[in-house]
Amino acid sequence: MCAVRPHHRDMLYADAAPTEVAHLVHSGAAPAAATDQTPAERAERLRRHEATPYADALDRYIARTPVQLMVPGHGGTDLGIAERLAAFLGERALRLDIPMLLEGVDLEAHSPLDEALDLAADAWGAKRTWFLTNGASQANRTAALAARGLGEHVLAQRSAHSSFSDGVLLAGITPSYVFPTVDAAHGMAHGVSPAALDEALTAAARAGRPAAAVYIISPSYFGSVSDVRGLADVAHAHGAPLIVDGAWGPHFGFHPELPESPARLGADLVISSTHKLAGSLTQSAMLHLGHGPLAAKLEPFVERAFGMTSSTSTSAILRASLDIARSALVTGEDAIGRSIEVAQHFRELLRADPRFDVVSDHFDRFPDIVETDLLRVPIDVSATGVSGHWLRNRLIEEDALYFEMSTATSLVAVIGAGKTPDVAAVLSALIAAVDSEAAAVERAANADATDFPPLPAPGTQRLTPRGGFFGETELVPAAAAVGRVSADTLAAYPPGIPNVMPGEEITAEAVAFLHAVAASPTGYVRGAVDTGVTQFRVVRQP
Repeated sequence: MCAVRPHHRDMLYADAAPTEVAHLVHSGAAPAAATDQTPAERAERLRRHEATPYADALDRYIARTPVQLMVPGHGGTDLGIAERLAAFLGERALRLDIPMLLEGVDLEAHSPLDEALDLAADAWGAKRTWFLTNGASQANRTAALAARGLGEHVLAQRSAHSSFSDGVLLAGITPSYVFPTVDAAHGMAHGVSPAALDEALTAAARAGRPAAAVYIISPSYFGSVSDVRGLADVAHAHGAPLIVDGAWGPHFGFHPELPESPARLGADLVISSTHKLAGSLTQSAMLHLGHGPLAAKLEPFVERAFGMTSSTSTSAILRASLDIARSALVTGEDAIGRSIEVAQHFRELLRADPRFDVVSDHFDRFPDIVETDLLRVPIDVSATGVSGHWLRNRLIEEDALYFEMSTATSLVAVIGAGKTPDVAAVLSALIAAVDSEAAAVERAANADATDFPPLPAPGTQRLTPRGGFFGETELVPAAAAVGRVSADTLAAYPPGIPNVMPGEEITAEAVAFLHAVAASPTGYVRGAVDTGVTQFRVVRQP
């Protein structure tokens, strides 16, 4: 099957919709979702969310054409050495780039920033929301520091993002783990079922490490969604708040065909990477506090941890993008619906070609997956005979077409809420790449590729993660590392689950697995001293 390769400009997104913002709703339960409201209530909600109070405050500030004898040094003009920066970004961007703590913007009580935060909390069904300008990584570190305020022991999904592991180290947490399900064929880590969580929490309590908080991930990188309500019920039954890394689901709750916002499902704290699919600028994110007594116990610790992880030079432009993105989501249901239609059409096109398969069509094989994020399209390319990594790079080089990520057997397409890419043109580019002479060469080169060995079990935790990370260390050859205590986090991709954590004993099985992945043309080991994993950083023995 051959196809003419489309020019990448033909695949550009067509924008679709309005605007939005958020902070403090004082009730013991999450406010009703838009689908549960009367027509009059819904109309009033849409009217309120058309406002963008923080962004509007920036507009009012620059309308006065202020003379700035303060930071930032570019002064909000294109004069002097700021000329080139203004030519690159536009002078308006420099004028909007103002410092914190200005009257009429974010300084006084009930400021425009407070109004924007209130609207954001309402939009996602939270009691309270914080705007973040250091990304969801800041939210993860904040969440870990806050959880430590409730106790030393936290039960976390083993596939947690590295920023949460950083928070564990910073906070001095002693973690227990619950493992996600893994699609071994595609190297994909998914989520955790309520039954698995209950078993892990019970085991931790019996081992003398009752969890003060629980941390899970939903959705996964690949669009699989866990039973957040069931997980919240289990965590709460064990007396622990549920922290949800919902970084990849900031658009949840804004269309009836999408999963619900975790804050409305009983989660006590939700990490939301708003820029990922919800339209704010890169590095902007939100942290949502849930409702109920366990969330209330977390709140003062979140507030203090937020102060520790925030910049004192927070970007006004990033904050404004969050305000505007919130308004766009709440008022943009029709546009989001068009994005879902495009994503579903893409799935239909892929299903019609036997060389491609839609990975999410088979999510029902995993007990933890209860829903799918329709704006993520994970594509099985194993029948093409080329790896997902090769195909992704080929599309970048030949078509300037960028998929979000790849594994040895898959590509993952992300369609932003309100966006409508030309998926027929994307499929044509996929087919052209697979039919190319370069693909034939790649297939021949990978004819003898072998599967990775099974995931090894973690070694015994002999020190706390903090003790392992900050201990006196030395580098030793891989053969000498077996039985020693790791100072590093080592995670083989795929599937990206940490195989060794600081403070854990390095096992022979872990060394063999990491070597096998490192030797593969489609694998790598994050955190390794060298790409071949020939050395390990271990805690020096006394």
